[in-house]
Amino acid sequence: MFDLTKIISAEPSTASVAPEFLEDLFNSIPLGIFAVDEDLMITAVNDAALDALEIPRRRAVGKPCCDVFRGVTCRDGCALRQTMKSGEPIANLRTKIKDSLGRFIPVFLSTSVFRDKDGDVVGGVVTLQNLNREKIPEMEFGSSRPFQDIVTGDPSMKQLFEVLPTISRSDTSVLVVGETGTGKNLLAKTIHKLSARASGPFVTVNCAALPESLLESELFGYKAGAFTGAVRDKPGRFAAAQGGTLFLDEIGDIPLDMQVKLLRVLQDKIFERLGDQRSIACDIRFITATHRNLEEMVAQGTFRRDLYYRINVLNVEIPPLRNRKGDIPLLVDRFVGKFSRSGKKHVTGVTSSALEILMKHNYPGNVRELENIIEHAWVMCKDHVIDVEHLPRGLRLMGSGAGPDNRVGFPQVEGAFIHQVLERNGWHRENAARELGIHRTTLQRKIRKLGLVSPHIDGRSVTR
Repeated sequence: MFDLTKIISAEPSTASVAPEFLEDLFNSIPLGIFAVDEDLMITAVNDAALDALEIPRRRAVGKPCCDVFRGVTCRDGCALRQTMKSGEPIANLRTKIKDSLGRFIPVFLSTSVFRDKDGDVVGGVVTLQNLNREKIPEMEFGSSRPFQDIVTGDPSMKQLFEVLPTISRSDTSVLVVGETGTGKNLLAKTIHKLSARASGPFVTVNCAALPESLLESELFGYKAGAFTGAVRDKPGRFAAAQGGTLFLDEIGDIPLDMQVKLLRVLQDKIFERLGDQRSIACDIRFITATHRNLEEMVAQGTFRRDLYYRINVLNVEIPPLRNRKGDIPLLVDRFVGKFSRSGKKHVTGVTSSALEILMKHNYPGNVRELENIIEHAWVMCKDHVIDVEHLPRGLRLMGSGAGPDNRVGFPQVEGAFIHQVLERNGWHRENAARELGIHRTTLQRKIRKLGLVSPHIDGRSVTR
């Protein structure tokens, strides 16, 4: 069996250069590269390919390449299979592969065979040029890379992704609602990236972090001499965001006096710096966010009704992590990979026992809290896998305090998630497998392994 990792990890006595250099070279190549054996099982893959798919290495090596890359030609007309059969390479075939969330990525694909010292074909090599990293037409770009920072497999989040390009194309104000730590800032950045203002600035102001006196000068700017200590002109955030997007985070914390001034900017599209009588045209797209219930604040008189209607033209709500716990394994993989790519330590994942505790927690701090937990565990981990002992002590105590009847391991979570998808598709295996992003035979194996029992429904007669 051809195994590129054997070349990379060769002993210095049998290699002309250090194995560390070969591995660094392999992973520093910007093109995605993966190798397969004669059975098209992946034997090696570099960082660029993993980054494109947004998966950890352990979910690629040893797996069939068609189950990992899920190209549109994988099942019918596989270029790699053709090359290994004919011995003829294929160069720059334009096609699409799927990432871990089922999003299509346009690529240029090239294939070649790998031969042993006797000239026999023992495997193949594929290079992928990710076109979403190049300058390509906007319609082709729109569905993939802007979402790369948001990891989810949750149906409600996927529905949000479907309408986000439509929301982004408008210059209308957007209100993003969600608990602290759910990723409101990331979503605002994504809207900006998908908009016609993507080449312009994206300016963030945390309204809760600044007192009223400083907030006004930060937003509007000031002329020299406007007040004591104003020794030179300051443009302000409105000026900095011209031609782009201004993201006002935690807008529910703005005092009433400031709400009046902000409303005028939103309505009249002009503003004046402190100490300056000259009005400046405001060419800004406003995105605001809050974890507060603004409707209740309006009823209580602590938030202006007219301002609420002005910022709430388009409303986007991000569900808390406790309502989409199926995303926890995906996020754990993302964060483990993120910290491991720092180069200081290579951690491959978490044990089932550690994941069991992570799945039981309700995360009042949402995704940000989970990231902090994984960072703590990554620092404390001495081997290559995060275990229970590496988790924060408070989390371990809460996990151990639950009775045996309340224990929910990864197989149970995976089983519940797959059962929901099957029910949603009327137990039609092929449709369910397509939604899950796996092959039908893989789904069948999981159904048997997890002991899922179908109702008396003939799934073949159900159409999606």
